[in-house]
Amino acid sequence: MNQLKLFDSHCHLDDRSFAGDLESTILNARKTGVTSMMTVGVDLKSSLRALELAQSYSGVYASVGVHPHDAQSCSDDMIRRLRHLAQAVEVRAWGEIGLDFNRMYSPRADQEKWFVRQLIEADQLGIPLIFHERDSRGRFLELLSNHPNPERKGVVHCFSGDADDLSAYLDLGFCIGITGIVTIKARGARLRELVPGIPLNRLLIETDAPYLTPAPQKNKNRRNEPAFVKSVLLKLADVRQEPIETLAAATTANARRLFGITN
Repeated sequence: MNQLKLFDSHCHLDDRSFAGDLESTILNARKTGVTSMMTVGVDLKSSLRALELAQSYSGVYASVGVHPHDAQSCSDDMIRRLRHLAQAVEVRAWGEIGLDFNRMYSPRADQEKWFVRQLIEADQLGIPLIFHERDSRGRFLELLSNHPNPERKGVVHCFSGDADDLSAYLDLGFCIGITGIVTIKARGARLRELVPGIPLNRLLIETDAPYLTPAPQKNKNRRNEPAFVKSVLLKLADVRQEPIETLAAATTANARRLFGITN
């Protein structure tokens, strides 16, 4: 198991909770076998920082984008600046973008407008997308169907939908990102029922660090970190009844393929 090579396909290393120990956090991840990490932008500032981190640390890659929570602050100028950032070789995806009708930190109209705008930008650039969807009651899939692109690639981050949602995402060719929620007894029960139905070549593991700390680390650590993605892998292996080595190799290969990482 010490030879496992893992890819944390979604984390937020720019978060201020990592400001005092980022170097040791990355080192700890590598000691645990996490050789690659995707640090994800949610607005212009975090996207700039994500690129900076990817340029500073081997094995760290960046995405740029505007999260639905921040949609009300988006603008044409911000999109132009993000498009410029996306030209960098270290930027491997656009996101995290989508709809979140649960907390409604941004009005629905703003979320939908800038979600569609960013879809178009990423499609024009030909780079994959990192999607966020929560409680959109079908609107997320409706907007995707209204703006089809058979070449579009992406991952549904922190999948939390039902069987119909999963089927729809798979039909669109998307990968499915599984976080530490799968390890939580009550909250992860439905997810554990669904993960065996995810094709092995579509499965990604992620932490969403510093959020969504998995068990057993959740009992001792308030802050999640990339090293803990191994707990997601272990739970998936248990639920899917697949060898840990098989899942590790597949999820890493899937992330590298999605993000176009060949080196």
